[in-house]
Amino acid sequence: MRIPLSWLKAYVDVPETATSEEISAALVGLGFEVEEMRSLDEVTGPLVVGRVVEIEELKDFKKPIRYCQVDVGDGEDDDDVQTRGIICGATNFAEGDLIVAALPGAVLPGGFAISARKTYGRTSNGMICSASELGLGDDHSGILVLPSGEASPGDDAAPLLGLEDTVIDLEITTDRGYAMSVRGLARELAIAFETTLVDPAAINVPGAEGEAHGVHIEDQRGCSRFVARRVTGLDPTSPTPWFMRRRLMLAGIRSISLAVDVTNYVMLETGQPMHAFDTSSVKGNLTVRRAQPGEKLTTLDDVERALDPDDIVIADDTGPVSLAGVMGDASTEVREDSTDILLEAAVWDPASIGRAVRRHKLPSEASKRFERSVDPALAPAAAELAAKLLREHGEARIQPGRTDVGRPELPGPVMMEIDLPDRVAGVNYPRGVTARRLSQIGCSVEVTSTEAGRAAVIATPPTWRPDLTRQADLVEEVLRLEGYHTIPSVLPAAPAGRGLTPSQRRRRAVARTLADVGYVEVNPMNFVSPATWDAFGLAADDVRRQTVKVLNPLEADRNELATTLLPGLLEALARNVSRGIRDVSLFNVAQVVLPRAQQVPVPEVSIDQRPTDAEIATLKAALPAQPVHVATVLTGNRQRPGWWGKGEPATWADAIQAARDVAATAGVELTVQAGSLMPWHPGRCAELRVGGFPVGHAGELHPKVVEALGLPKRTCAMELDLDLLPIQQHRPAPIVSPYPPVLLDVALVLDASVPVAEVTDALNAGGGDLLEDLQLFDVYTGEQLGEGKRSLAYSLRFRAPDKTLTVEEATTAKEAAVAVVADRFGATLR
Repeated sequence: MRIPLSWLKAYVDVPETATSEEISAALVGLGFEVEEMRSLDEVTGPLVVGRVVEIEELKDFKKPIRYCQVDVGDGEDDDDVQTRGIICGATNFAEGDLIVAALPGAVLPGGFAISARKTYGRTSNGMICSASELGLGDDHSGILVLPSGEASPGDDAAPLLGLEDTVIDLEITTDRGYAMSVRGLARELAIAFETTLVDPAAINVPGAEGEAHGVHIEDQRGCSRFVARRVTGLDPTSPTPWFMRRRLMLAGIRSISLAVDVTNYVMLETGQPMHAFDTSSVKGNLTVRRAQPGEKLTTLDDVERALDPDDIVIADDTGPVSLAGVMGDASTEVREDSTDILLEAAVWDPASIGRAVRRHKLPSEASKRFERSVDPALAPAAAELAAKLLREHGEARIQPGRTDVGRPELPGPVMMEIDLPDRVAGVNYPRGVTARRLSQIGCSVEVTSTEAGRAAVIATPPTWRPDLTRQADLVEEVLRLEGYHTIPSVLPAAPAGRGLTPSQRRRRAVARTLADVGYVEVNPMNFVSPATWDAFGLAADDVRRQTVKVLNPLEADRNELATTLLPGLLEALARNVSRGIRDVSLFNVAQVVLPRAQQVPVPEVSIDQRPTDAEIATLKAALPAQPVHVATVLTGNRQRPGWWGKGEPATWADAIQAARDVAATAGVELTVQAGSLMPWHPGRCAELRVGGFPVGHAGELHPKVVEALGLPKRTCAMELDLDLLPIQQHRPAPIVSPYPPVLLDVALVLDASVPVAEVTDALNAGGGDLLEDLQLFDVYTGEQLGEGKRSLAYSLRFRAPDKTLTVEEATTAKEAAVAVVADRFGATLR
């Protein structure tokens, strides 16, 4: 939220010596995040008020170009008017309007220097400025037109524009909606500087003489209060006063008309969003209700929106006329000729407004405040303030009636031991700090004692602080106002004998191993869309489709917690490829979420004491299973090409090797056999087993999955359940033999359908203890072998731990290994 400091200083007596940096530091100390402090005095050189005397339309160009004669006060007297010719492309001004002109020698924000230059066949002797070019706001759709009577041609524009001011941009957290207003921030500054505050909402609200308009609230949960005030006889041509336009502009809100500007101004000043209806367009009484199936509404941005039954609407006899708390309907908006205005100030359910904003993708300044909660006692004062501003600046007449329906829930009292903030912070604060700080934020404080005789306070929070509902909230306020810097930071000593658990050490070791072999770790979001499972080609009854739904997702179309790591990894891979990176190898070690077959209801646990062991056990039983998985994805070249030779493309074998590396790091033996599971290719998928139990899969992805996800061809992936691997607490040290090896080769001819992994296992089983290692180095098929046959050539390494092995002994071991393969698969020597 952006606010000029001059607006804040209008209501809080900030010391004159306080700089903008000190004010920013004070707000940071109070727990606010200051995004930016921007001074407006970036303009140097001649910046003056000018009057447009004559406009010549240049029509020989593709876009509108105007050559304007501007009186900038160069003449010696009023009768001696001298003008400057200035080229301008904007069309939102007319002859006689007052504008801001930057003359040659001026430098605008961003280092943009102004000089006389020839363009479009004319000499432009200056520049007519927009609010954006002056650094006053974001509006660059047209130049800044000043109200008549505010200044004269030739006057210095800097004081009129208030270029000595500073704009502060704050990030307001969701629990501090009161701070999204001048009223709330001024109160915080008054606390920080220990000075007085003038509450802009502290105005005299006269008693209502009847109703302003008939209003009925059907949904009391969605709307707890609805206030309406009516003004008539408004002069629709009345301009918005300059002070109001300037403040709105610096806050990032575009000036539209007096009636709309007043509602925005009151919202920024008090924190109460408002809406103005054209009364003549409202048919009958108003009803606050949920939308009915099939209803539609055309919002002020001229977009027709299909309403959801969860949407709260304001309706008249014709149907919805406002999407409550978000945006009004175009049929009842205040028009250029509107003279009869119905002002609405209401209190809406924050959760309902938040869902409507995300559902319709329609954030607004009003919804930002309603999502954070507004002061339920503020609506009558806000409506009265808006009515008075329309009467003062638009000659409107305030009608005697005021509608005020609904019963808002007000914050209840909270009892807290008076020294609880001291005990939480570990600081002995001076006597009276707790009561004083709670009083400063608006609490009604009563000092009492507990049943045990300890001193306590009963604090009734103000209406603008609905977030103060328990002792912890009050403690936080005391500590915040005393300053977090006063709380000592002491690092507790780590108890002896504690450290990472075996599973944590294994997880870190696996991550290091994958990084060492060339994979890059990423941590994608664990939220997926139901459409993901369709793209993965999963069957309707696939258990991976059974997910845990998120009630309040970050993105409406990603409302499920993933049961596999592959969706996030493949999305990251596709994003890298789309940005020109062709060789990608990624991995992730994270939890997946698997719902239980029978869901245990989550128990309600009190927060005033530690839960019992039984309650903790019930809470854990209610949680879904969250095993740790490790997954890799890769595409492109696994070995890049260069002067050393051609590159090697990544294949299914690399994905399987990643699984072997993980298993070796975990200290377990991995068995690989042919498998079939989507989203892997049915002929290039390996099932990974440990001790005969499946723990994952690896291989090349199915072509249809690759096409559906927009991935490169031959993309490969591996995923296994790390929690299913047994943890090896004691690993024997490897025995290194000092004796030389004997290297022998063997080529076996057998059916092509026999998996290589099973042949390798048979050789290992037959080779005995002397077989130290074996590697497959050639696969051959040909006519001389016969149809359906292939030759597998292995390099065998034999070594004895206690002596030099003879060739005869190694040959005997080799023949034993070949015999096992022949017995199991009918293999013959080639």
